Amino acid sequence: MGRPRKFDYGTALIKAMSVFWAKGYEGASLRDLTGAMGITGPSLYATYGDKRELYLKAIDHYCEADACAPLVALEEAENIEEALQAFLLEVIHSATDHESGAKGCFLASSVATSIGQVDGVDSRVQAAVVHAEEKIEARFQAEIDKGNLPKHFPAKERASLLFDIRQGYMFRGRVGVDKEKMQNEVSGRVKMLLAC
Repeated sequence: MGRPRKFDYGTALIKAMSVFWAKGYEGASLRDLTGAMGITGPSLYATYGDKRELYLKAIDHYCEADACAPLVALEEAENIEEALQAFLLEVIHSATDHESGAKGCFLASSVATSIGQVDGVDSRVQAAVVHAEEKIEARFQAEIDKGNLPKHFPAKERASLLFDIRQGYMFRGRVGVDKEKMQNEVSGRVKMLLAC
């Protein structure tokens, strides 16, 4: 029977994600990863698998936790205007104040560069985009069904537009655009998204 782990699985995984986020897949050495995670090489392999498996686990964690925060905000708000505003403000927060200190979106800023180079990455990124757009479209459709948006409202197209705006804010956060400036733009973006 093996000895119990002396580190927290989730905390170490978040630290590994931060290394991949900052250095990319190729740039992150095993020494970088084990140093940040506070574990030995054998512990990394025994718990997470090889570097590729660790990378895929970091992507999955981001998709299940961080990338979902704006979608949760979108679904929890009372009306669609508040929902869109909450979504965009959460995106800006994620892009500028992530707990890891990294800026922007892990998928767009780092993971996308390894599509076609690391097996399993492209399917995960594609699934993340489809999942986000479907959730956004469903929220618009719910408002159409309740009569809060007109029947001809282009839910699918606006869902794609909102996702693209999200990515734009993530890029702006990555390059250091002022958080307050982005927040001040949100009400105008919401009006544009709801215009018929």
